[in-house]
Amino acid sequence: MGLERMTLMQVGLVLFPLICSLLLVSGCSSGSYESMISQLCLASFRLDMAGLDRALWCSWPHTLEPYEGLTNCTYQVALRMDCFWPNHVVDRFFMQIHHEYFHDCPLTGRLIHDPPISILGPFIAVPVLVTLLVTVLVVWRSKQSEGVL
Repeated sequence: MGLERMTLMQVGLVLFPLICSLLLVSGCSSGSYESMISQLCLASFRLDMAGLDRALWCSWPHTLEPYEGLTNCTYQVALRMDCFWPNHVVDRFFMQIHHEYFHDCPLTGRLIHDPPISILGPFIAVPVLVTLLVTVLVVWRSKQSEGVL
Protein backbone atom coordinates (compact mmCIF):
# COMPACT_ATOMS: atom_id res chain seq x y z
CA MET A 1 0.00 0.00 0.00
CA GLY A 2 2.84 2.42 0.86
CA LEU A 3 4.58 1.67 -2.44
CA GLU A 4 1.39 2.36 -4.43
CA ARG A 5 0.88 5.63 -2.58
CA MET A 6 4.45 6.74 -3.36
CA THR A 7 4.09 6.07 -7.06
CA LEU A 8 0.79 7.97 -7.20
CA MET A 9 2.42 10.88 -5.37
CA GLN A 10 5.38 10.86 -7.77
CA VAL A 11 3.06 10.75 -10.76
CA GLY A 12 1.07 13.62 -9.24
CA LEU A 13 4.22 15.69 -8.71
CA VAL A 14 5.21 15.18 -12.33
CA LEU A 15 1.76 15.88 -13.77
CA PHE A 16 0.93 18.88 -11.57
CA PRO A 17 3.36 21.34 -13.28
CA LEU A 18 2.31 20.07 -16.70
CA ILE A 19 -1.38 20.56 -15.94
CA CYS A 20 -0.78 24.03 -14.46
CA SER A 21 1.22 25.16 -17.48
CA LEU A 22 -1.45 23.79 -19.81
CA LEU A 23 -4.13 25.76 -17.93
CA LEU A 24 -2.07 28.94 -18.06
CA VAL A 25 -1.40 28.59 -21.77
CA SER A 26 -5.02 27.86 -22.62
CA GLY A 27 -6.28 30.78 -20.49
CA CYS A 28 -5.06 33.49 -22.84
CA SER A 29 -4.99 33.53 -26.59
CA SER A 30 -2.44 36.14 -27.63
CA GLY A 31 -4.01 36.43 -31.09
CA SER A 32 -7.43 37.14 -29.63
CA TYR A 33 -5.95 39.52 -27.10
CA GLU A 34 -4.09 41.43 -29.80
CA SER A 35 -7.25 41.64 -31.89
CA MET A 36 -9.32 42.89 -28.94
CA ILE A 37 -6.88 45.63 -27.92
CA SER A 38 -6.63 46.74 -31.54
CA GLN A 39 -10.41 46.92 -31.93
CA LEU A 40 -11.26 48.44 -28.55
CA CYS A 41 -8.24 50.32 -27.26
CA LEU A 42 -6.47 51.47 -30.40
CA ALA A 43 -9.66 52.76 -32.01
CA SER A 44 -10.44 54.91 -28.97
CA PHE A 45 -6.84 56.15 -28.72
CA ARG A 46 -6.82 57.12 -32.39
CA LEU A 47 -9.99 59.15 -31.93
CA ASP A 48 -8.49 60.92 -28.91
CA MET A 49 -5.25 61.69 -30.74
CA ALA A 50 -7.14 62.89 -33.83
CA GLY A 51 -8.84 65.45 -31.57
CA LEU A 52 -5.44 66.87 -30.61
CA ASP A 53 -3.41 69.20 -32.78
CA ARG A 54 -0.42 67.28 -34.16
CA ALA A 55 1.94 69.87 -32.64
CA LEU A 56 0.71 68.83 -29.16
CA TRP A 57 1.41 65.12 -29.57
CA CYS A 58 4.77 65.55 -27.82
CA SER A 59 3.27 67.52 -24.95
CA TRP A 60 2.83 65.15 -22.02
CA PRO A 61 0.10 67.22 -20.30
CA HIS A 62 -2.01 67.00 -23.47
CA THR A 63 -1.39 63.32 -24.24
CA LEU A 64 -1.43 62.02 -20.66
CA GLU A 65 -5.17 61.34 -20.53
CA PRO A 66 -5.42 59.44 -23.85
CA TYR A 67 -2.24 57.49 -23.06
CA GLU A 68 -3.47 56.52 -19.59
CA GLY A 69 -6.79 55.49 -21.14
CA LEU A 70 -4.95 53.30 -23.64
CA THR A 71 -2.83 51.71 -20.92
CA ASN A 72 -5.86 51.09 -18.72
CA CYS A 73 -7.81 49.63 -21.64
CA THR A 74 -5.07 47.10 -22.45
CA TYR A 75 -4.96 46.15 -18.77
CA GLN A 76 -8.74 45.71 -18.49
CA VAL A 77 -8.88 43.58 -21.63
CA ALA A 78 -6.05 41.42 -20.27
CA LEU A 79 -7.94 40.92 -17.00
CA ARG A 80 -11.12 39.89 -18.78
CA MET A 81 -9.29 37.48 -21.07
CA ASP A 82 -7.18 35.96 -18.25
CA CYS A 83 -3.94 37.22 -19.80
CA PHE A 84 -0.88 38.40 -17.94
CA TRP A 85 -0.25 42.11 -18.14
CA PRO A 86 2.16 43.42 -19.30
CA ASN A 87 3.09 40.81 -21.86
CA HIS A 88 4.89 40.60 -25.20
CA VAL A 89 1.73 41.54 -27.11
CA VAL A 90 1.34 44.74 -25.06
CA ASP A 91 5.03 45.54 -25.52
CA ARG A 92 4.74 45.20 -29.29
CA PHE A 93 1.48 47.16 -29.26
CA PHE A 94 3.01 50.12 -27.40
CA MET A 95 6.10 50.04 -29.59
CA GLN A 96 3.77 50.40 -32.58
CA ILE A 97 1.93 53.29 -30.86
CA HIS A 98 5.19 55.08 -30.07
CA HIS A 99 6.46 54.58 -33.59
CA GLU A 100 3.25 55.91 -35.08
CA TYR A 101 2.56 58.87 -32.79
CA PHE A 102 5.67 59.80 -30.80
CA HIS A 103 8.64 59.09 -33.10
CA ASP A 104 9.42 62.81 -33.59
CA CYS A 105 9.28 63.68 -29.89
CA PRO A 106 12.42 64.57 -27.91
CA LEU A 107 13.81 61.83 -25.68
CA THR A 108 12.33 63.40 -22.57
CA GLY A 109 8.88 63.26 -24.13
CA ARG A 110 8.13 66.83 -23.09
CA LEU A 111 8.13 70.16 -24.82
CA ILE A 112 11.04 72.31 -23.70
CA HIS A 113 9.95 75.43 -21.82
CA ASP A 114 11.19 77.77 -19.10
CA PRO A 115 10.22 77.01 -15.52
CA PRO A 116 7.58 79.24 -13.92
CA ILE A 117 8.70 82.59 -12.54
CA SER A 118 8.03 81.42 -8.97
CA ILE A 119 10.86 78.91 -9.40
CA LEU A 120 13.10 80.88 -11.74
CA GLY A 121 12.89 84.16 -9.75
CA PRO A 122 14.74 83.01 -6.62
CA PHE A 123 17.50 81.43 -8.72
CA ILE A 124 18.10 84.83 -10.32
CA ALA A 125 17.40 87.15 -7.38
CA VAL A 126 19.45 85.41 -4.67
CA PRO A 127 22.82 85.47 -6.52
CA VAL A 128 22.26 89.09 -7.59
CA LEU A 129 21.45 90.17 -4.02
CA VAL A 130 24.40 88.24 -2.57
CA THR A 131 26.74 89.85 -5.11
CA LEU A 132 25.46 93.33 -4.23
CA LEU A 133 25.69 92.61 -0.49
CA VAL A 134 29.28 91.36 -0.76
CA THR A 135 30.24 94.40 -2.86
CA VAL A 136 28.74 96.80 -0.29
CA LEU A 137 30.45 94.90 2.54
CA VAL A 138 33.86 95.05 0.82
CA VAL A 139 33.53 98.79 0.09
CA TRP A 140 32.35 99.52 3.64
CA ARG A 141 35.16 97.43 5.17
CA SER A 142 37.81 99.08 3.00
CA LYS A 143 36.69 102.52 4.17
CA GLN A 144 36.75 101.41 7.82
CA SER A 145 40.33 100.16 7.58
CA GLU A 146 41.60 103.49 6.10
CA GLY A 147 40.94 105.34 9.34
CA VAL A 148 42.70 102.75 11.52
CA LEU A 149 46.09 103.08 9.81
